[in-house]
Amino acid sequence: MQIRSVLFLPVGAVLISAVAILYPGWLADCGRAIVPLLGLVMFAMGMTLKPADFKRVLEQPLLVFIGVTLQYIFMPLIAWFLSSVLNLPVLLATGMILVGSCPGGTASNVICFLAKANVALSISLTAVSTLLAVVLTPLITLFYVDQSVAVPVSNMMKNLFFIVVLPVLSGVLINTYLQNRIDKIKSFLPIISVVSIIFIIGVIVAKNSEQLFELGGLLFCAVALHNLFGLIAGYSIPKLMGYDKTVCRTLSIEVGMQNSGLAVVLANQFFSAVAALPGALFSVWHNVAGSMLAALWSKSDN
Repeated sequence: MQIRSVLFLPVGAVLISAVAILYPGWLADCGRAIVPLLGLVMFAMGMTLKPADFKRVLEQPLLVFIGVTLQYIFMPLIAWFLSSVLNLPVLLATGMILVGSCPGGTASNVICFLAKANVALSISLTAVSTLLAVVLTPLITLFYVDQSVAVPVSNMMKNLFFIVVLPVLSGVLINTYLQNRIDKIKSFLPIISVVSIIFIIGVIVAKNSEQLFELGGLLFCAVALHNLFGLIAGYSIPKLMGYDKTVCRTLSIEVGMQNSGLAVVLANQFFSAVAALPGALFSVWHNVAGSMLAALWSKSDN
């Protein structure tokens, strides 16, 4: 069910985006649901983790360091660069940088499985980058956009704790101590997460349906290039360092697939619905690109 859910995400996101553009009214009024829905997604993510996933970091510290460095230095830098080159409006540039400053995406673990990458390493990287996001995401955003837009760092950190860390750790604890009792529930978590993300995308698109007509092409170009550069850097850097293709695939997917749902929520809370557009579009595109890449890599080993 988890694999089908991830593959359903881009299809569902495209469909609800079309509905949101044609009939934006009712979705645009559902903005209050965004934060609790993301909290649910992060809780579901925590339910897939165990303390061993965090301990595994100590076994491969260099790989984790490379992944986190690319995640939090390369991706926001590329977001800023593309926003400058393409001359994006300030709020869209802010949204791009927020996407680049977020941790690995919740779907990356499944894409790694489909691509025959190192799933255990992927899970550890996602877990570590997610916890680091509480501090790094607000500070990196402040570094790149403070002169253009005020960044409420302390409030962002506080909200990240309640939206990300608390739900994830709660999920980890439940998965650790009540594993036998929740196995049936866990099978439904992927589809619940996917439906939640799709709904969040629909709300953001509905709030910005007019701007999408004006800036959709340019924004799509920025998002696609951002994702592409992340995938390339994540593969090529460990390749140059002598790591095998399994590791290279893992870091490529982890770096290229951002937790864009988190970027959407932060942008909508602290900036504007316009700033949430890059995250919404990235949510669609990185799953499409990740699925295509996984299909290519899986066939190359046959």
